Amino acid sequence: MTNLQNQKQVYIIHGYTASPADHWFPWLQDKLQEDGVSVDILDMPNSQAPQLHEWTQHLLSSIEVLHKDTYFVGHSLGCVSILRYLQQVSIPEQLGGLVFVSGFTDPVPTLPSLDEFTNDKLDYKQLMDSVKMRAVIASKDDTIVPFAFSKKLANDIQADFHEVEHGGHFLERDGFTSLPIAYQVLMDMMKS
Repeated sequence: MTNLQNQKQVYIIHGYTASPADHWFPWLQDKLQEDGVSVDILDMPNSQAPQLHEWTQHLLSSIEVLHKDTYFVGHSLGCVSILRYLQQVSIPEQLGGLVFVSGFTDPVPTLPSLDEFTNDKLDYKQLMDSVKMRAVIASKDDTIVPFAFSKKLANDIQADFHEVEHGGHFLERDGFTSLPIAYQVLMDMMKS
């Protein structure tokens, strides 16, 4: 049996109106599991009308152990939700990494119902100190979360920034049932 402290663990956090079965999440889970990585795609509560407290509580109750081989993959609203969670939890040692896809930490003008996730300032220094490697993937033609919002997030957390010309919001309807760039970025982190 593998020691939980030595096994790489990935948590995938979906975004607004999504579920664990959507987009590229199952594909990424399968790819990582083929590599012997433990993967959980959390089913965030009430994704059609998300509430910050509910999402943070769900993360707090679903994630049992954080360690140097813990990695998070967030999509859209999942990204800022991970950051909010990390601000509230005790982190015993620097975590392995964060991979954010179409992430944001500022209010998105077309999605005012999500403002409670972005209203309070984040302690970026504490977040950077808590997580060894950080990456943001964004598409120049994202019509839901503006490219500039993801680029700002990358700057704020001093993350490697990966821009894609034509990815939209990396949704299934944009043609994304797999996301090789996210897999590759995550695997590179795990090998470092």
